Amino acid sequence: MRVAVLFSGGKDSTFAAWLALSYGWNVVSMVTMLPKSSSSYMFHHPNVNWTPLQAEAMELPLILKKTPGKKDEELEDLKDVLSDLEIDGVLTGAVASEYQKEKIDLLCEKLKLKSFAPIWHKDSEQLLREMVDSGFEMIITSVSAQGFDESWLGRKIDERCIDDLARLKEKFGINISGEGGEYESLVLHAPFFKSRMKIISSETRWKGTAGSLEVTNAACF
Repeated sequence: MRVAVLFSGGKDSTFAAWLALSYGWNVVSMVTMLPKSSSSYMFHHPNVNWTPLQAEAMELPLILKKTPGKKDEELEDLKDVLSDLEIDGVLTGAVASEYQKEKIDLLCEKLKLKSFAPIWHKDSEQLLREMVDSGFEMIITSVSAQGFDESWLGRKIDERCIDDLARLKEKFGINISGEGGEYESLVLHAPFFKSRMKIISSETRWKGTAGSLEVTNAACF
């Protein structure tokens, strides 16, 4: 099976890529869409410019495509990329976003490709614990929901963090996976990485009840 993986650098798309490789599939390319702003309906924005470094750590090819992030145009930009690839299917890290999965499914149907979402509707808490147990090293890079504060930025997603996320779910009703936009993540290492991504410098930005950790320098070791 020759597949392209829609890759944002976050935990879900990275985990999906790992699953594809564990299935024995040929990952022809990782595909990263670069929206101009966080207003994109489809694509991850914080720190997505660091996916080339992650692809280097995975030793997998990567295609970068800029998109305005406009609702009616960004899927056409993705279509242009996928149309040029010799693949059988497209793999995503969708967990709960009906909008995103529906759009990708329809796009794949038009291109006569199979659409795969290996972690679709998995229990959010169980999924996070599986990632941690599998050796994924992840940090939180943005938060924008009640219950979060600046201390969450840069926090490692480990068992204690998951316990705290579960408490926020009980109190505020957040999605533990961040599928409602509550938080974004960045993967620094995973079982199939040949090297580890290290953040050398970063800047924290906070406004009102939301904030982000912007990586300004990083390298693989």
